[in-house]
Amino acid sequence: MILVAIVAELLEEYTVLVARVLEQLLHDAPFPRRMRFLMLRSLPFASPPPDARPAAAATP
Repeated sequence: MILVAIVAELLEEYTVLVARVLEQLLHDAPFPRRMRFLMLRSLPFASPPPDARPAAAATP
C-alpha cells in the first residue's frame, strides 16, 4: 500500500509538471488567442485565470 501511495504521488507531481510545461509552450505558441485559451483551459491541473486568484485569497 505504501508503494501505491508513493507511485500515485509521483504520478501526480509528474502530471503537474507536464501541465506546467504545456502551459508555457501553449502560452507562447502562434495560435489565435481564443484557441490558446481553450487549449490552456483543457489542461488538467491548469492554474485558474489571474482574475480568479484575488477572489479566492480575499475569503477568510
